[in-house]
Amino acid sequence: MSKNLIKHGNSLALVIDKPILELLQITADTPLELTTNGDVLLVTPVRDKRRQRKLEASLEKINQKFSDDLQRLAE
Repeated sequence: MSKNLIKHGNSLALVIDKPILELLQITADTPLELTTNGDVLLVTPVRDKRRQRKLEASLEKINQKFSDDLQRLAE
């Protein structure tokens, strides 16, 4: 997808389409982190660290319990 920046006062703005916002569960109140390597701009929603740790722990349990089955499904 290609986007153009729009003028917003003395700044430029990037408009993110609604389907992308819904997919990433981003609202107007979601804080966003901007990072760059000097060539690429990455916009990442800031998530609750506790929530992220719970998700990672759950994924680890699933992988431990079902890794063989998941591997077979991936083939």
